[in-house]
Amino acid sequence: MKTRNQIIYIATICLAGISATNAQQRLPLDSVLARVSGNPALLAYDSKIGAQDAYATGAKSLDAPKISAGQYQVPYSFNPSAGSFMITAEQMFTNGAKLRAKENYMQGLSKVTAEDKNYMKNQLVAQAKQAYYDRVVLEKKLSVLQNTQTLLEYMLKDANIRLTYGKEKLSNIYKAKADLFELDNTREQLNNEIRQKNIMLNTLMNRDQQTEFLVDTAIVVKNYESALTDTSALASSRSDIKSINRNIELQQLNAQVENSKRKPDFGIQAGHMFSYGGMANQYVLMGSITIPIFSWSSKEYKANLKGIKYEVEELQQNKLDIINQARGQLAGIKAEMSSKKRQLNNYRVNIIPALQNSYKTALQAYEQNTGDLQPVLDGIKDMQQNKMEALDRLQELLQLQVAYEKENEKY
Repeated sequence: MKTRNQIIYIATICLAGISATNAQQRLPLDSVLARVSGNPALLAYDSKIGAQDAYATGAKSLDAPKISAGQYQVPYSFNPSAGSFMITAEQMFTNGAKLRAKENYMQGLSKVTAEDKNYMKNQLVAQAKQAYYDRVVLEKKLSVLQNTQTLLEYMLKDANIRLTYGKEKLSNIYKAKADLFELDNTREQLNNEIRQKNIMLNTLMNRDQQTEFLVDTAIVVKNYESALTDTSALASSRSDIKSINRNIELQQLNAQVENSKRKPDFGIQAGHMFSYGGMANQYVLMGSITIPIFSWSSKEYKANLKGIKYEVEELQQNKLDIINQARGQLAGIKAEMSSKKRQLNNYRVNIIPALQNSYKTALQAYEQNTGDLQPVLDGIKDMQQNKMEALDRLQELLQLQVAYEKENEKY
């Protein structure tokens, strides 16, 4: 009965472990980037766009009419037959060209905000990609540590057996144990960094920061270093440049608003007088027109038009500056990507295989009792260190890949 209970207990623990593993959702990079769209920073832009569109619907409204009532031409000395009681109504009709220009301008505001949202999304996507790739590299480093631990445990087990026969030094065994304990510190540091990346990714995806999930470690390194930089494609893909173009369009619409101020507005006034003392009732019907072409009334919109011209020139120069800086950034990124790939290839083809051969040679000598344990331990440590450094180069290469895609706004 006791044995049966033990079997049930062990089976329960195994099933619980499997369930816990399955409970962790595996999120590929595409799924993470899709969830970034629900970030509050982006949703705030949606609300702002909705507000600006709502404001634009009221752009063609007229001024409220004005109604007046009161005594009209009544003398101060009392005379029941003099004066009247008057009711008037007034309405100003803003020129239709002004209303259309104002509506077009207000509708253009949301287009600028939409490009600002795309710019923010590009920043958040780049952060998510970088955190995801960092998490992948950390997982690979944990795998390297596990492999190192397996080798050290095997050597320590063999060394303890040799110690019983007086064929091993106690100091070497302590050194092997120290190396094993050192792995615990490194593993704890890596696990802490993984938790930090998880928190960052969950924050970007707008969900509970403590939610654990698995990542897809099969990453693809792109060959961007051989790509040509197309200035026109760059200008058409980057949202910050699009935002400048939208701002230029907005300033042109603003210029139309200022130009429309040259056009007159019209008004009408109607009044009815109830005369006192049996006198005939009277009425007033008058039209009005504004005259905005005089110098004292045209100075403002003329100055505004001149200022708008300078603002458009500033935006044009800013666009050229962004394109120029982006081309320089991309050229530097591509050059550095080529260097990182050469370094990474050197690790894979030359350095790590040479260290593996060195370790195998030391291990063979140790197994044949012609070598010491220390060179074997050094070989294991050198392999771990260089594999970690190779992963550091991979991480730097992925950072450059993210920077390249961020500059080209590829997401």
